[in-house]
Amino acid sequence: MNTTIKTIKELKEAGYVSKSIKDELRLNLVENIKNNKESFKGIHGYENTVIPQLERAILSKHNINLLGLRGQAKTRLARLMVQLLDEYIPVIKGSEINDDPLNPISAFGKEQLLKFGDETKISWLHRSDRFYEKLATPDVTISDLIGDIDPIKAANLKLSYADERVIHYGMIPRANRCIFVIN
Repeated sequence: MNTTIKTIKELKEAGYVSKSIKDELRLNLVENIKNNKESFKGIHGYENTVIPQLERAILSKHNINLLGLRGQAKTRLARLMVQLLDEYIPVIKGSEINDDPLNPISAFGKEQLLKFGDETKISWLHRSDRFYEKLATPDVTISDLIGDIDPIKAANLKLSYADERVIHYGMIPRANRCIFVIN
Protein backbone atom coordinates (compact mmCIF):
# COMPACT_ATOMS: atom_id res chain seq x y z
CA MET A 1 0.00 0.00 0.00
CA ASN A 2 1.18 3.51 -0.80
CA THR A 3 2.07 5.18 2.51
CA THR A 4 2.03 8.67 0.96
CA ILE A 5 -1.78 8.56 1.07
CA LYS A 6 -3.01 11.09 3.63
CA THR A 7 -6.85 11.05 3.51
CA ILE A 8 -9.65 8.51 3.47
CA LYS A 9 -10.64 9.73 0.01
CA GLU A 10 -7.20 8.87 -1.38
CA LEU A 11 -7.33 5.55 0.46
CA LYS A 12 -10.64 4.64 -1.16
CA GLU A 13 -9.38 5.74 -4.59
CA ALA A 14 -6.37 3.43 -4.14
CA GLY A 15 -8.78 0.51 -3.61
CA TYR A 16 -8.00 -0.14 0.04
CA VAL A 17 -10.14 -2.83 1.64
CA SER A 18 -10.29 -3.27 5.43
CA LYS A 19 -9.18 -6.64 6.80
CA SER A 20 -9.37 -8.12 10.27
CA ILE A 21 -6.04 -9.02 11.82
CA LYS A 22 -6.94 -12.71 11.51
CA ASP A 23 -7.60 -12.28 7.77
CA GLU A 24 -4.35 -10.35 7.42
CA LEU A 25 -2.32 -13.09 9.16
CA ARG A 26 -4.08 -15.79 7.14
CA LEU A 27 -3.65 -14.13 3.74
CA ASN A 28 0.03 -13.41 4.32
CA LEU A 29 0.66 -16.95 5.60
CA VAL A 30 -1.07 -18.39 2.51
CA GLU A 31 1.20 -16.21 0.36
CA ASN A 32 4.29 -17.47 2.22
CA ILE A 33 3.18 -21.10 1.81
CA LYS A 34 2.56 -20.60 -1.93
CA ASN A 35 6.04 -19.08 -2.33
CA ASN A 36 7.75 -21.67 -0.10
CA LYS A 37 8.82 -18.85 2.23
CA GLU A 38 9.59 -19.80 5.80
CA SER A 39 7.29 -17.88 8.17
CA PHE A 40 9.05 -18.67 11.45
CA LYS A 41 12.78 -18.29 10.73
CA GLY A 42 15.17 -19.15 13.52
CA ILE A 43 12.85 -21.62 15.25
CA HIS A 44 14.49 -25.05 15.15
CA GLY A 45 13.15 -28.43 16.21
CA TYR A 46 9.47 -27.60 15.77
CA GLU A 47 9.24 -27.91 11.98
CA ASN A 48 7.08 -31.06 12.16
CA THR A 49 5.15 -30.35 15.37
CA VAL A 50 4.51 -26.85 16.70
CA ILE A 51 4.92 -24.80 13.52
CA PRO A 52 2.40 -26.80 11.43
CA GLN A 53 -0.11 -26.59 14.30
CA LEU A 54 0.48 -22.85 14.61
CA GLU A 55 0.03 -22.44 10.86
CA ARG A 56 -3.24 -24.41 10.99
CA ALA A 57 -4.47 -22.19 13.83
CA ILE A 58 -3.66 -19.07 11.78
CA LEU A 59 -5.28 -20.51 8.65
CA SER A 60 -8.38 -21.34 10.70
CA LYS A 61 -8.40 -17.81 12.22
CA HIS A 62 -8.23 -19.15 15.76
CA ASN A 63 -7.17 -17.28 18.86
CA ILE A 64 -3.86 -18.81 19.87
CA ASN A 65 -2.74 -19.92 23.32
CA LEU A 66 0.89 -21.09 23.45
CA LEU A 67 1.54 -23.27 26.49
CA GLY A 68 4.79 -24.84 27.60
CA LEU A 69 7.73 -24.66 29.93
CA ARG A 70 10.22 -21.81 29.96
CA GLY A 71 12.65 -21.76 27.06
CA GLN A 72 10.40 -23.42 24.49
CA ALA A 73 10.19 -20.41 22.11
CA LYS A 74 6.60 -19.37 22.91
CA THR A 75 7.41 -15.65 23.08
CA ARG A 76 9.71 -15.89 20.09
CA LEU A 77 6.97 -17.53 18.01
CA ALA A 78 4.49 -14.81 19.03
CA ARG A 79 6.97 -12.07 18.10
CA LEU A 80 7.67 -13.71 14.75
CA MET A 81 3.95 -13.62 13.92
CA VAL A 82 4.38 -9.86 13.41
CA GLN A 83 6.17 -10.71 10.15
CA LEU A 84 2.87 -12.14 8.88
CA LEU A 85 1.17 -8.75 9.22
CA ASP A 86 0.94 -6.26 6.34
CA GLU A 87 3.96 -3.95 6.37
CA TYR A 88 1.79 -0.86 6.96
CA ILE A 89 -1.88 -0.33 7.78
CA PRO A 90 -3.78 2.96 7.70
CA VAL A 91 -5.22 4.38 10.93
CA ILE A 92 -7.25 7.51 11.64
CA LYS A 93 -4.67 10.12 12.56
CA GLY A 94 -4.64 10.78 16.31
CA SER A 95 -6.59 7.66 17.23
CA GLU A 96 -5.44 6.08 20.50
CA ILE A 97 -6.75 2.66 19.46
CA ASN A 98 -5.63 2.43 15.82
CA ASP A 99 -9.09 3.03 14.35
CA ASP A 100 -9.58 1.55 10.89
CA PRO A 101 -10.34 4.53 8.61
CA LEU A 102 -13.18 2.67 6.91
CA ASN A 103 -14.61 1.17 10.10
CA PRO A 104 -13.78 3.22 13.22
CA ILE A 105 -14.89 1.90 16.61
CA SER A 106 -13.94 4.69 19.02
CA ALA A 107 -15.89 7.88 19.68
CA PHE A 108 -12.86 9.84 18.43
CA GLY A 109 -12.70 7.90 15.14
CA LYS A 110 -16.43 8.20 14.51
CA GLU A 111 -16.38 11.95 15.30
CA GLN A 112 -13.48 12.50 12.90
CA LEU A 113 -15.37 10.67 10.16
CA LEU A 114 -18.57 12.65 10.79
CA LYS A 115 -16.70 15.96 10.94
CA PHE A 116 -14.32 15.56 8.00
CA GLY A 117 -15.83 12.73 5.91
CA ASP A 118 -13.52 11.63 3.11
CA GLU A 119 -11.04 14.37 4.07
CA THR A 120 -10.34 12.64 7.41
CA LYS A 121 -6.58 12.44 7.88
CA ILE A 122 -4.86 9.08 8.16
CA SER A 123 -1.45 7.95 9.29
CA TRP A 124 0.37 4.68 8.76
CA LEU A 125 1.24 2.08 11.38
CA HIS A 126 4.23 -0.20 10.70
CA ARG A 127 3.98 -3.87 11.61
CA SER A 128 6.87 -3.49 14.08
CA ASP A 129 4.57 -1.22 16.14
CA ARG A 130 1.78 -3.80 16.16
CA PHE A 131 3.02 -6.10 18.92
CA TYR A 132 1.92 -5.54 22.51
CA GLU A 133 3.18 -7.73 25.32
CA LYS A 134 2.28 -7.66 29.00
CA LEU A 135 4.23 -9.65 31.54
CA ALA A 136 1.70 -11.40 33.79
CA THR A 137 2.75 -10.34 37.26
CA PRO A 138 0.60 -10.24 40.42
CA ASP A 139 0.41 -6.44 40.29
CA VAL A 140 -1.35 -6.32 36.88
CA THR A 141 -4.79 -4.76 37.22
CA ILE A 142 -7.91 -4.80 35.07
CA SER A 143 -7.44 -1.07 34.47
CA ASP A 144 -3.90 -1.76 33.15
CA LEU A 145 -5.35 -4.20 30.64
CA ILE A 146 -8.74 -2.73 29.73
CA GLY A 147 -8.68 0.85 30.96
CA ASP A 148 -10.46 3.02 33.46
CA ILE A 149 -12.58 6.14 33.84
CA ASP A 150 -10.52 9.34 34.03
CA PRO A 151 -12.38 11.61 36.48
CA ILE A 152 -10.16 14.62 35.66
CA LYS A 153 -10.99 14.27 31.96
CA ALA A 154 -14.69 13.94 32.81
CA ALA A 155 -14.59 17.09 34.94
CA ASN A 156 -12.58 19.13 32.40
CA LEU A 157 -14.83 18.13 29.50
CA LYS A 158 -17.97 18.34 31.68
CA LEU A 159 -18.97 14.83 30.66
CA SER A 160 -20.71 12.00 32.47
CA TYR A 161 -18.64 9.03 33.65
CA ALA A 162 -20.76 6.97 31.25
CA ASP A 163 -19.39 8.88 28.22
CA GLU A 164 -16.83 6.91 26.22
CA ARG A 165 -14.68 10.01 25.80
CA VAL A 166 -13.62 9.91 29.49
CA ILE A 167 -12.04 6.46 29.25
CA HIS A 168 -8.30 6.11 29.66
CA TYR A 169 -7.63 3.08 27.44
CA GLY A 170 -5.57 0.17 28.74
CA MET A 171 -3.26 -2.11 26.78
CA ILE A 172 -5.91 -4.28 25.13
CA PRO A 173 -7.85 -1.44 23.45
CA ARG A 174 -4.55 0.22 22.46
CA ALA A 175 -3.59 -3.09 20.84
CA ASN A 176 -6.60 -2.92 18.48
CA ARG A 177 -5.55 -4.33 15.09
CA CYS A 178 -2.31 -5.64 16.69
CA ILE A 179 -0.99 -8.83 18.20
CA PHE A 180 -1.50 -8.85 21.97
CA VAL A 181 0.35 -11.28 24.23
CA ILE A 182 0.07 -11.89 27.95
CA ASN A 183 3.31 -13.59 28.86
